[in-house]
Amino acid sequence: MDPITLARWQFGITTVYHWLQVPLTIGLSVIVAYMQTKARKTGDPKWQRITDFFGKILLINFALGVATGIVQEFQFGLNWSEYSRFVGDIFGAPLAFEALLAFFLESTFLGLWIFGKGRLSPKVHNLTIWLFSMGTVISAAWILAANSFMQDPHGAVFNPETGRAELDGMAGFLGLFANTTWVLTFLHTMGAAFTLAGVVVAGFAFWWMARSIRLSGNEVEAREYWKPTAKLGLKVTLVAAIIAALSGHYMGQHLGVIQPPKAAAMMGVCQGEENAKLSLVMWGNSCEDATSIYVPIPGLESFMMTNHWSGPESRLESISEANERVRDRIHQMENVNAELVEKFDTAFENQQVTPNVLASYYSFRVMVGVGLLDILIAALGLWVLRGDRIMRSESWGKFWLWMIPLQFVANSAGWILTEIGRQPWIVYPTQIDGVLLMTDLGVSHSVNGGSVAFSLTIFTVLYSALGVVWVWLLGRYLREGINTHKKVVEYDAKSTPNFVY
Repeated sequence: MDPITLARWQFGITTVYHWLQVPLTIGLSVIVAYMQTKARKTGDPKWQRITDFFGKILLINFALGVATGIVQEFQFGLNWSEYSRFVGDIFGAPLAFEALLAFFLESTFLGLWIFGKGRLSPKVHNLTIWLFSMGTVISAAWILAANSFMQDPHGAVFNPETGRAELDGMAGFLGLFANTTWVLTFLHTMGAAFTLAGVVVAGFAFWWMARSIRLSGNEVEAREYWKPTAKLGLKVTLVAAIIAALSGHYMGQHLGVIQPPKAAAMMGVCQGEENAKLSLVMWGNSCEDATSIYVPIPGLESFMMTNHWSGPESRLESISEANERVRDRIHQMENVNAELVEKFDTAFENQQVTPNVLASYYSFRVMVGVGLLDILIAALGLWVLRGDRIMRSESWGKFWLWMIPLQFVANSAGWILTEIGRQPWIVYPTQIDGVLLMTDLGVSHSVNGGSVAFSLTIFTVLYSALGVVWVWLLGRYLREGINTHKKVVEYDAKSTPNFVY
């Protein structure tokens, strides 16, 4: 059993499981904070009940996200110690700040939000959920800074004496966030997170809108609770999906500069050409022999990657041409990091430098397809609810429920494209400063296939069980709905929090 392959599978599986909860926590935390703010400012108990309902969903999701995320950072030291040794000086900084600053901000103020209800003043209690939501966004910013360094290493210099990439002082630290890759990745990830959360809110609301009419025989609950909730979710979805689409468009063009093989693989460019059409489906034994079905719009693929429909500026590089461009870039580092350049040449000669084309190609299309569908159905949903109208169709509600798992698939597809598309690099050589590392060289020397296979099996089974519990809990509280007759917990000035020693 190859420990490198197994270690990659373990990191991929655990990260995909963890990534199921993260975007929903980020987006839903801000939406719940907005709901509570609206309840506090209007004094409307209906919005407080809506806040309580989605607050339960948020807590379940956050708890599972913490449980599945603990393992992530340990893997860098256990399975990927050579990677940690090479870039730990700079890669560890954002991870440390994420744990010490963002996570403690999240956990502290979420606890105050949970147990301070009715004990903290309304303004202070409302502030705690806003600080929690701020913590989730800050946490994402730090993690994405670390990942963006792997994709486009800024802020580090190669030290030939130690053979390590080292932080280039305060300028290097700030360079993590001045990195164009980080800016576009952050915008795209936030857009995707809020799109997911918006679809969850709208989906639950549409399902209950029709269900409440059938169960109660009147439209009171549907109009007072679920219609305003659905409209909020739809507005968030529409705006966030557009942000994700625009940032993704520019991110794709940026990849053509820093990671040309990934850009060529995700677009399916097997032969360099001008005025390229966008292919929807591709199959075949190899990229060069592949058969494709195209969108009948000349130059669409060229426009997506170059902003030009035709002409020399619209030409897209083939995968082989992109690999050659990366090779030329690496050869400029021979005087800086000759050892790694030599190892890359060996991999290049063995044709081990091309990312998995089909995985990159289809993950890109799944992500883009679901994103465009989100924009369409969000606009349609707002049109359906215009004026005094409500949705009575239970089929429409079920359709929206089925849209929820599609969002998780799209988010996972985006992560798969990001990671698989940059192979065989764990630190991509976008600069000519010697900061580069191939994935095969990042694995721990002491790791054997048997131990990784054992831990991979354990984590897969455990995370699958947690996934079942997560889905069951979400389903349970979805079916429970909102108790419209339940008395809202009000602030009791005499019930002040006390320190317990």
